[in-house]
This record gives sequence, structure tokens and C-alpha cells, in this order.
Amino acid sequence: MPTKRYTGYQSFAYLEAGTDYTAFTPAADVDRLPAHDLGLSSGERARAERLLTENIAVSLHDHPVRLPRDARTELLAWNREARLAYGYEGLSRSGLDAVFDNLGWGACESRNGWKWDDVITDLGMRFCDFAHQDYVIRAESVADIRRAHAEGRLAVIAGLEGAALIENEIDRLDVLHGLGIRQIGIAYSEANALGGGLRETRDGGLTALGRRAVRRMNRLGMAIDISHAGDRTALDVIAASEVPVLITHAGARGLWDTPRMKPDEVIRACAESGGMIGIEAAPYTTVSPGHRRHSIESVMDHFRYCVDLVGIEHVGFGPDTFFGDHLDLHRVMGRKWGVGDTIRSGPEFETVEAVAGLENPGENFRNITGWLVRHGFGDAEIAAVIGGNALRVLDEIW
Repeated sequence: MPTKRYTGYQSFAYLEAGTDYTAFTPAADVDRLPAHDLGLSSGERARAERLLTENIAVSLHDHPVRLPRDARTELLAWNREARLAYGYEGLSRSGLDAVFDNLGWGACESRNGWKWDDVITDLGMRFCDFAHQDYVIRAESVADIRRAHAEGRLAVIAGLEGAALIENEIDRLDVLHGLGIRQIGIAYSEANALGGGLRETRDGGLTALGRRAVRRMNRLGMAIDISHAGDRTALDVIAASEVPVLITHAGARGLWDTPRMKPDEVIRACAESGGMIGIEAAPYTTVSPGHRRHSIESVMDHFRYCVDLVGIEHVGFGPDTFFGDHLDLHRVMGRKWGVGDTIRSGPEFETVEAVAGLENPGENFRNITGWLVRHGFGDAEIAAVIGGNALRVLDEIW
């Protein structure tokens, strides 16, 4: 399997582990689990590889860090250390040209995370690590993404899942933009000063401050994400924005009825604004009636549903995965993040240890591309959903 222009750098190699910082044993970013077998013929594998090589692949939402190998006992201490090892080698084998890396949950000194100091610390630590290697590009424009593809590198776009950290200071959006943030969610599940989150039983919609924030993000050229916003707030954001809005990581509630999924009305409105939805794959989110055991098959059921609903030009992928045990992460952090109740409130599903085929950022897009080849999608369709649609939308937003 060909790799990108990666020379073997490992996170924080410029420091002495155990002396300059507390070292944790990270989960493997290559071959942690057996490769998923899609049943492709040699010809199908060759075609999938060609499509990934020729076209630009963009993950709208992932967390490409290596969790601690023993996440159940070490995760909180690892978070506080704020040195989150990046999965450079795994990413070099992923076929990705660009990934939206959502930060801010790493340096969780505060009880609930995503506070201003947490995010600035996380961002600075991440970019310091990037500065000591030559594979990842800090991307802030579509031109940066295209350059990464041309040079065999990886463009990493810094994003945030929620805007609570700006509090009532609109100018903090300018600061975040100046520090490299190019995408931000209106709310992360719980309501904030801008609007309602999907965890709330009552969503009051976008606030007056939220409308000012949308206007400012439009002016700055910052993509707005409504993945974790409540339904009313999501529709208000779409109506208020002068440019397309993103659902970077979600699925269809019409297929799987949980608050974490988006209703048809929101998906349609997002598409009509010129925006798109990235299909989610975090454990127990995009399950489907036909595949109650979460795997690439259930995720692609949501892909098909959204394609039928709004057209293939408005659909992509934001798998929302890590290198390491995602379920252990949820076991430790689920209550703090408020993710468990938005998943378990829906239909019954089968338990899994991992989402087969879409378990980590290193395998996702190779398997997505292979699945699309196997199921008869054309070259132009595949090029669009693995990255072309994202580039078109980002060109308009940025």
C-alpha cells in the first residue's frame, strides 16, 4: 500500500519522554485491529486505489490522535498533559489529502472541557508538534488542500465542535481565526450563549448573540457546523448564514431515530443552502434498521438515504474516529460530553467492540472508496463524495 511523503516522525520526538513531559503508551495507529475485508476483486482494489490517488479525499470530521493504549485508566491524566500524540504513520496510509481535526477537548483542566484556555493550549500544542515535522501542512485555505495533494502531504484544518468558549465575546472568533481555526460548531450538544444543542429537551433556536456570531463567521470565512446543534437552532443558522452551512458528522434521523441524527427537514435545508452532510461513524450513531450491528454497512445505509434525499452532490463523510479504543473513550468521557443519552434514547442495537470497516482515520477512506467501487458507483460520483463536494462548498465558504 503506497504511503504519502512521510519520513517516520513521531509526536514530540523533539523532546525527551519522561523528562520533558509525562509519557503515555499510545494506541497503535497501524494494524491495531485486523484489516476489514470488503470482498473486493483485484480489479476493484486497483480501481479504488487509483481513485484515491487521482482525486482529493477530505474527511469533514475526525480526531486523528492516538488515544492511550489503556484509555480506561489513563485517559483523564493524558488529557490534562495536553500532549496528544498524532497518528502520523496511520494517516500516511489513509489515502486522505485533508482532514478537519476538531480540537479543544484535550487539555481538559476544567470539569467540562472546551473552555478558552483548554482550546488555546490544545491548539498550540498541536501546532508545535506540526512545526517539527514535514508531512502535515497546517491548512487554512482550499489552496493549501490542493497543495497537500500535489506534494503528497496531508492538510490538517483545525476546527472546534462547539462555540461555548467564546462566551459573549464575538471578537474571540477573530482571535480563533487568526490562530488557524477554520470551522466551528454552533453548540456541542448542550445549549450555550449562541443557541441550543441536540441534548436539550427544548431548543430555543439561535439567539441574538448567535446571529451576530453567524454574521461574523461569514465575514471571517469560517465554516459553520451544525452537527451537534438542536433542530430549531440548526434551521435558524442555515437561514441566517449568507454562505453554505455544514453538517460535518451526522446521519439521518429518518433512518435511525435518535437526537444525534438529523431530521430530513434539516438535511434538506442544509443542502438547499448549498451545504452538505458528512456521514458519521462513531460507535452506535449511524446504526440502521437493516444493520443493527454498527459497521460500514449501516453507515453506508445512511449515505444512501441522504443521497436519495438531497442528491449525491450534497453528501460526503466525517467519520469522527480516533486511533485507539473509541468505546473506552466514551466510557470515560461520555457523561462529560453528553453523548450517551443522545444515542441510547433510540431503537435497540447490537453491541460491538469496534465499528467494522470504519474504526479509525487510517482505514476509513480506503474502505469507503472500496465500498463505493464494489457497489457500482461511477468514478465521478466517488470523486465527489470522497472530497470533491467538500472542496466545492469550502471554496464558497472560505
